[in-house]
Amino acid sequence: MAVPKKKMSKSRRDARQSNWKKKVLKKVLVAMSIGKAFLENKTSNNFIFD
Repeated sequence: MAVPKKKMSKSRRDARQSNWKKKVLKKVLVAMSIGKAFLENKTSNNFIFD
C-alpha cells in the first residue's frame, strides 16, 4: 500500500485546498448561471457545455 514518505506542510495543504475550492466555485457559478437562464426561459444556443 502506498504511504506518503513525508508529512505535507499545512501551507501546502491549504494552498491545494484553496486551489481546488476556486475551481469548484467557478464550475458552480457556471452551472447556476445556465440553470437560472433555463428557468427564466432564456434558452439560446450561446451556451458552451464542457
